[in-house]
Amino acid sequence: MAKKGKKPTWVVEKEREKRGSEPQTVWLFGHHAVRDALQNPAREKLRLILTPNAATKLDDAVKTSGMTPEIQDPRKFKAPLDPQSVHQGAALEVAPLNWGSLSERCAPRGENPVVLLLDRVTDPHNVGAILRSAEVFGARAVIAPHRHSAPETGALAKTASGALERQPYLRIQNLATSMKALKEMGYFIIGLDGLGETILADELAKSATQPVALVMGAEGPGLRQLTRETCDIVAKIRFAGDFGSLNVSNAAAVGLYEASRLR
Repeated sequence: MAKKGKKPTWVVEKEREKRGSEPQTVWLFGHHAVRDALQNPAREKLRLILTPNAATKLDDAVKTSGMTPEIQDPRKFKAPLDPQSVHQGAALEVAPLNWGSLSERCAPRGENPVVLLLDRVTDPHNVGAILRSAEVFGARAVIAPHRHSAPETGALAKTASGALERQPYLRIQNLATSMKALKEMGYFIIGLDGLGETILADELAKSATQPVALVMGAEGPGLRQLTRETCDIVAKIRFAGDFGSLNVSNAAAVGLYEASRLR
């Protein structure tokens, strides 16, 4: 019997799960992020706050959305944003996007798509930049686990500069399990690491006729051991010198370019 005053284990676990869960709504800010969300028919839009100047600049997108904005004085802008946010007088409350399941989004369907998997990449600015590169180079999806990854936030959306509305960003339960599912779909999985045993461009050339998944680790720790073991090969980007190091978003851009030019 539990001691008096002590919460049952199931209550503690439920409260812990609730604390770790992501918010049900997201506040986007900045002209680019708000405009693209307003024009996205798949985005559930809840509340729009604009200054008079932002309302003029976003007039076409507001009309497309059918929303009625709350017009506020720029000196009394009361959207619940971080005080350091460069909101440009535009804030939009939305529900997170639902891109469907891994199998629905990533099934090859007779093509040779490229997907990108992120292992503990938690910086929203890095993930936002990666989404921009993924959109430019035609990645089928960017995939990251629910835990230890950057959730959909205003900061991520602003860095993505609209790509968040168009580039599928799938949040999955377990990275290794999803990698195995991709293998079953026919994907060749390449982990990226500066100390990889082979060259990324060479591996992409060999696998140009099949779906490919590129796996990026967090800066510093890199790929976790289980992630590394689940890859088919671990490769490095060719550097001009004896050793080179790239920010994870830059490395993702290089990898996606290499993959796209061979397809």
